[in-house]
Amino acid sequence: MAPAGHAARVPARPAGPARRRGAATPAEVAITHPERVAFAAGGITKGQVADYYRAVARWLLPEVANRPLSLVRCPDGAGGECFFQKHHGPGFGDRVHALPLRQKSGVEDYLFIDDATGLLQLVQMNAIELHTWGATVDDPERADRLVFDLDPGEGVPWDAVRDGAREVRRRLRHLGLASWLRMSGGKGLHVVVPLAPAAPWERARAFCEAFARAMEARQPERYVTNMRKDQRGGRIFVDWLRNARGATSVTGWSLRARERATVAMPLRWEELRAIDGPGAFDLARALRRAARLRRDPWHGIARLRQALPRG
Repeated sequence: MAPAGHAARVPARPAGPARRRGAATPAEVAITHPERVAFAAGGITKGQVADYYRAVARWLLPEVANRPLSLVRCPDGAGGECFFQKHHGPGFGDRVHALPLRQKSGVEDYLFIDDATGLLQLVQMNAIELHTWGATVDDPERADRLVFDLDPGEGVPWDAVRDGAREVRRRLRHLGLASWLRMSGGKGLHVVVPLAPAAPWERARAFCEAFARAMEARQPERYVTNMRKDQRGGRIFVDWLRNARGATSVTGWSLRARERATVAMPLRWEELRAIDGPGAFDLARALRRAARLRRDPWHGIARLRQALPRG
């Protein structure tokens, strides 16, 4: 039973079509107005955004498929008015599925995809950014991914952000937890921790808060856990708040609705030393990376068995 005040999955969600992969191919998705400019700075069109997501689907889908999604949709391009959407609604294609979850106010339909066709149907609806829950559609009440978002304040150099991510990794290793690395596509870095078995949200949140506050207590001149921007100057905000039920973080390979069409890029830890700034990957560079990759930078994350430490 879900804890009081939390949503619960409605068991009546139809199975079958929503769970089968490959029922349609990406080529069958019609992208209307492909000439419409999505990123004015680079002249990148909606059609090129669709081409990008088609090209990186192999690498992106393992992190997106069968997880509740939130979208940043930009009907007039990234420079226009964009909005955040977490609920299913009219207009989505048949491979964009509804996930009924019971809330205090009643049942609400969240959305998810399970194949590349669904991904391109999101693009057709002018989705640019993809943000996922740290849980799957089959077990939304427990976290199987934790995210520590290192968000630098004004005046924090990139080297300090890199060192901060490595510090998070070291501290997690001390607790027996392996982690993976992602560029946010914004200013910072994400350190991602897979959990198997998954943990109840309350326990996951408590662990992440305690972990972040311990970093702040040890080095208050470097780290802060208060989300207020006026308290971040010269320090890195260790954002643990994404580890709550319904919270999301941008997924790997997602475009960001920013002027330069930057990308949230998964990295191997050893690649970090060669990254010279937070905007290292834009759409063009991400495409080149996708084309030459032979193995997922996050290889092994889905098979790892690790649980939160006791106590």
